[in-house]
Amino acid sequence: MSKFFSFFSCFSLIALLFSPSAAQAAEGALVLNMTGSIYGFVSIAIFVIAYSMVMAEEFIHLPKSKPVMVAAGLIWAVVAIGVGNEGYDTHALEGAFRHVFLEFAELFIFLLVAMTFINAMTERNVFEALRSWLVAKNFSFRQVFWITGVLAFFISPIADNLTTALLMCAVVMAVGAGNLAFVSIACINIVVAANAGGAFSPFGDITTLMVWQKGVLGFFEFFAIFFPSVVNYLVPAAIMHFAIPDEQPQSAEAGVTMKPGAKRIVVLFLLTIAFTVSGHQFFHLPPVFGMMSGLGVLGFFGFYLKKQGENSSYANGPFDVFSKVARAEWDTLLFFYGVLMCVGGLSVFGYMALASEFMYGDLGATNANILVGILSAIVDNIPVMFAVLTMFPAMDQGQWLLATLTAGVGGSMLSIGSAAGVALMGQARGIYTFFSHLKWTWAIALGYAASIYAHLIINADLFDNIPLSLN
Repeated sequence: MSKFFSFFSCFSLIALLFSPSAAQAAEGALVLNMTGSIYGFVSIAIFVIAYSMVMAEEFIHLPKSKPVMVAAGLIWAVVAIGVGNEGYDTHALEGAFRHVFLEFAELFIFLLVAMTFINAMTERNVFEALRSWLVAKNFSFRQVFWITGVLAFFISPIADNLTTALLMCAVVMAVGAGNLAFVSIACINIVVAANAGGAFSPFGDITTLMVWQKGVLGFFEFFAIFFPSVVNYLVPAAIMHFAIPDEQPQSAEAGVTMKPGAKRIVVLFLLTIAFTVSGHQFFHLPPVFGMMSGLGVLGFFGFYLKKQGENSSYANGPFDVFSKVARAEWDTLLFFYGVLMCVGGLSVFGYMALASEFMYGDLGATNANILVGILSAIVDNIPVMFAVLTMFPAMDQGQWLLATLTAGVGGSMLSIGSAAGVALMGQARGIYTFFSHLKWTWAIALGYAASIYAHLIINADLFDNIPLSLN
């Protein structure tokens, strides 16, 4: 079923992109009118084949980064050949590649540092201590349902929705051992909550991070969609609440003690975020500046812990910050490279400009941004949002916030629509599945529609029809 939806989406997009309309060049970008050329067709075919392999990762067991990395190389090779044979300026092509790669590099470094901090906190038992505390409290199933959902909503803006979902899933699986129905619904609730919570923070999701790093919205401007995000979570959660048994689980475990330095690493992470936001907001420095500075401080603190670990009083062993870097999700990071470079290559041929003309010109910004969320559920929100940023249609602040909201929460409608959903299908394999999630898609879709309506009403003053420009 999921493969059918994904194939249908790709087919619809190809049909649009093969339209012979002329592409318009965006300011500062290399956009050529080659959407109807053999080079463009070949590039589209390469991307579709590669992304089909990504969607089939669960069945073919090929890491998702490999096909898109190869596709990125092939697409840019085709771009170079096409540009050369058609007589376009090859020096401009070099600049276009560097421009896209720089966007990836900033995102890559930012995520690498964030993952390193998360890995450090994991190794120091920060999340295990939280999980152990929740399990030991012997809450009822309904209490655990709401506690894990609310925690997922408020932790994901800081730790990111993927990490948060995995943590909360571990809690519900420990509490609901033997009650598969509870675990399944609780996992759906966690996915929705984590995605909704990540939508109103630059740190909560890859899509919001891309929008923030692009300079489209300021850090505090994201909080305008806080209440719509709350609505997006509460509507399906309130509906699913009645399907949770009002029973007391029989589960308890010994408390977990955090290792030395755990709380200080949490403080360092929060200070790093504060430093990053301040540098970007007040001095317009790229977010990677603050994150790399924080990584350096973590390295110093890691050296201190390592020295302390040599003493007998620190029985938990030394701390090595480079091992935390090594444990980052490299497949995910390299997947971002492949997807971003593929979309960047297709944009050179003019496909993104053509799609922008159809979606934001013919359909209108509001309808287009609602469609962004639906496509995010079927394909994935990362390539969809990067495509929107590549198009960079003329929109006011309200519309950019709508695009951010829909891309962030739209993926909750299907289990394959977000990294959190895909990760939980692996963690709770056989319990939380595509079809168990699909059973509640109607409720999640109600929350999706309600959140859009809430944004249109609450933030009506932000829809002033004045296009935003990059800061």
